[in-house]
Amino acid sequence: MSGADLSQGDFSESWFTDSKLVNVKLIGADLYRSDAQGADFTGADLTRASLVRVNFDDAVLRGTTLDGADLVKASLCDVDATGASCRGTQFMGASLLDVDLRDADLTDAVLRENSFKVAMNHATNLKGVSGSVFGPVKLFEQGSVRELGGVALEEWIREKGGNVQVITGA
Repeated sequence: MSGADLSQGDFSESWFTDSKLVNVKLIGADLYRSDAQGADFTGADLTRASLVRVNFDDAVLRGTTLDGADLVKASLCDVDATGASCRGTQFMGASLLDVDLRDADLTDAVLRENSFKVAMNHATNLKGVSGSVFGPVKLFEQGSVRELGGVALEEWIREKGGNVQVITGA
């Protein structure tokens, strides 16, 4: 299906496991409760897509456009989302565990009580990002990696133009 235009389609509860969806257009599509585990969405356009409860575990979202998408309770574990565009994306109660967001654009994204164990770098755009997360994140800087959580993560995000509360404790 690589390169196909499937915009506005209703793919609720569909099975995309290990699919090649490179450069596919799913603009405004509904993938509610779909399974996209291990799928390759490199360069795909999921602008304004409904991705509620979608399983993206082990998927590739490299360079994917998720602008304005709804990822309520979505699962993203071990996901390569380097260079993804998530401008205005809604991450509500989602699990982002071992997600690579280096060079990603999260401008105006909304995060609400997400597990947020992600990788970021200086090029990750966090301008206008808001909400709350359970950290920590791995920050890649000049050949080294450091872990940021709690107040230190809140301050780093604030320096980059965002306002996120980091929830600590069990």
